[in-house]
Amino acid sequence: MAAETVYDDTAQAASGGMPQLDLSTWTSQIFWLVLTFAVLYFALSRFILPGLRDTIGTRTDRIADDLDSATRMKQEAEEAEKAYETSLRDARAKAMNVAESTRQSLDAEIRTELDAADAEADREAQLAETRIREIKTAALSNIDAVAAEVAGAVVTELTGKSVSDAKLRVALGKA
Repeated sequence: MAAETVYDDTAQAASGGMPQLDLSTWTSQIFWLVLTFAVLYFALSRFILPGLRDTIGTRTDRIADDLDSATRMKQEAEEAEKAYETSLRDARAKAMNVAESTRQSLDAEIRTELDAADAEADREAQLAETRIREIKTAALSNIDAVAAEVAGAVVTELTGKSVSDAKLRVALGKA
């Protein structure tokens, strides 16, 4: 058995210091200190630090790969944005061309229909004018007969005498 060191509280109280500072125990303290650090160094260098080194290396590689991937994806996104902007610009230009050609064709169609409507209106106006002239000519040709008839009726009413048609026409011809 190892020698036991028995500390007496009264002896410590009398020495007035800490047991770590007692020179008689320094040899065993230094031995245990060296042994503890040697075991810790061996455990750290053989088991813990290689695992940490591998983990840090793997993590560094993964971060580098992720940064490369992010840079590549950023470039792809920029290229996709440029392609999108180009296709959007082309689509807008095509839509403007389609709208312009549609507007022009509709304008031409409207002009054609307006011209046809104007021609139809002119034709109808000419027909109406011809019809009015015919009615006017017919009315004017009958006006002498109607005037003679009315004048005869008026003379008969006023004088009570009837006048011949020949005399009425001669009288109306002078007027």
